[in-house]
Amino acid sequence: MATIPTGLQARILAVRTRIAAACAAAGRPADAVQLLAVSKAFPADTVRAAAAAGLRDFGENYVQEAQGKIDATRDLALAWHFIGPIQSNKTRPIAEQFDWVHTVDREKVARRLSEQRPAGRAPLNACIEVNISGEASKNGVAPVEVEVLARLMAGLPRLRLRGLMTIPEPTGDMALRRRRFAQLRELLAMLAGKGIALDTLSMGMSADLEAAVAEGATIVRVGTAIFGERTKT
Repeated sequence: MATIPTGLQARILAVRTRIAAACAAAGRPADAVQLLAVSKAFPADTVRAAAAAGLRDFGENYVQEAQGKIDATRDLALAWHFIGPIQSNKTRPIAEQFDWVHTVDREKVARRLSEQRPAGRAPLNACIEVNISGEASKNGVAPVEVEVLARLMAGLPRLRLRGLMTIPEPTGDMALRRRRFAQLRELLAMLAGKGIALDTLSMGMSADLEAAVAEGATIVRVGTAIFGERTKT
């Protein structure tokens, strides 16, 4: 069994406590929100230790880095989520090795992921990344384009469209962040009203998970609050 580094168990417990408190404040069940541990920049041994501490879902931003960790932990029952920008020439390893992809933002990528998903695996769980704050430098579809992409993805055979994902603009204004999360929730409701019923809102990170949970997040993506600050290179 992997040795759990000092402090890791306590940090995981602290994050789970925050999620439970946020759910209680919002009148939601404590198990309504899934914790996704963002393990980018941390080695496979750290993932193994986090798994020993009870985590099962891990998020990665870079295909090459993730592949080594996936290979090194195949003996564990982990679920891997791709949460970084998707280059068209990197869709195959994502389709072949991940259980979830949160950052689909264009038709070409969606079609390639569907075509390249191995027939022997369950359909790839997918979320549409939405540029909710309209930043020119950020990936994601504009809110007005979500329905078209959602209808396309819902018809692809090896994808299972689950919901929407966003990263709001960086700001210390928590009220603004909460409004952005509310906008994503409203987009999900709009799709449901048009016959595209989805179950996932991937939103909220270490600094703002309470605001996201208050607005209906079902997955929060937490790295720093679990693993600590990443080493800058």
